Amino acid sequence: MSDEANLDNFPPTPGVPTPVPSEEQRRTRMAAAGVPEQYWDWMGPHGVSAMCVRLGMRFVEMSPEKMVATLPVAGNEQNAGIFHGGGHFVLAETLGSVASIFHVQANLGLERAVVGTELSATHHRSATSGLVTATCTPINLGKQLCVHQIVMTDDAGRRLSTARMTNMILQPRP
Repeated sequence: MSDEANLDNFPPTPGVPTPVPSEEQRRTRMAAAGVPEQYWDWMGPHGVSAMCVRLGMRFVEMSPEKMVATLPVAGNEQNAGIFHGGGHFVLAETLGSVASIFHVQANLGLERAVVGTELSATHHRSATSGLVTATCTPINLGKQLCVHQIVMTDDAGRRLSTARMTNMILQPRP
């Protein structure tokens, strides 16, 4: 992996966006993150985002109807030693966005960008070890908006947080 695509190089250069990886690096990242090869063309120029790679996100299940991913607590704690609330949001935003892209591609048969317009979460309990598992399911899959619920649980299956995300499906620009 080239230095510019090495995600272990911290801190990133301020003001410089993460470079788009080569196609080989993109495919390597997606395979390592558990993205099935059948979906690689839908995952955008970075494949799996640099943030998701750095945090250790792994996709467990991917379809327009259900997305499941994990994130380790270790390395993603806040200063009190519990899983960082931002980690919940990274899981929720990633799964809600990717699920919306999958809906547009698979269900609508279109190639359109999606953008998040709303993300909210309620934290129910904390986690101090293990994996946080996020399960994303649709509330509404439309032609203009997608709304998903994302539930985060700990290794014992206890609910840690519940998020809701709305994505807008963008129309092509003239």
